[in-house]
Amino acid sequence: MAEPLVDNALIDQITQRVVARLRASQAGPSPGAKLVPVNVSVRHVHLCQEHLEILYGPGFVLEERNELYQPGQFAAKQVVTLVGPRMRCLGEVRVLGPLRKSTQVEVSKTDAIYLGIDPPVKPSGEHEGSVGLILVGPVGVVHLQRGVILANRHIHLSTASAQKWGIADNQIVKVRITTHKRTVFEDVQCRVHPTYLDEMHLETDDGNASGLRGGEKAEIID
Repeated sequence: MAEPLVDNALIDQITQRVVARLRASQAGPSPGAKLVPVNVSVRHVHLCQEHLEILYGPGFVLEERNELYQPGQFAAKQVVTLVGPRMRCLGEVRVLGPLRKSTQVEVSKTDAIYLGIDPPVKPSGEHEGSVGLILVGPVGVVHLQRGVILANRHIHLSTASAQKWGIADNQIVKVRITTHKRTVFEDVQCRVHPTYLDEMHLETDDGNASGLRGGEKAEIID
């Protein structure tokens, strides 16, 4: 039986194309790329004054544990327990300061499934259509009727960076994160303010899915 003919030139051409694609996929961002640090935002709670005093007592003031990346924001020493309708609990959930007008709880989809709730994906501060749960503190309990959300993917941008890159407040962009699990995220909201430092926030599930280990940067590509 005759041996099949081997087209070495064709094999070389295919090999070169495969290698070129692999190199392109592993290449870093191009010069002038729109890069921002990316951090994972784990489950946390923002409290209003009324709910803080119910959970911790009248006149209680949040105690700062450490500053966060964004100016004026901090992680408090205080924590609460989340209780869902299935009576499953998530304890030691950090309270972030400063206080807000309305209480907001931000969890991941995995957290929500465990708790037995189905919160919508929402920008911070938008509670229409959100769900509730029970907050337990050392002094009291809050039966939160709404305010639990899955925080949307978003980027904090300084006014200077937004102007340099031609990005408007609330503009929706596409972002690429280059890790060992190279990932592209769509529907990322840009929030522009003079006091912001450039930073992308992902919730825990998205952070794990993209293989984040700390110190990476996100590239705005569209």
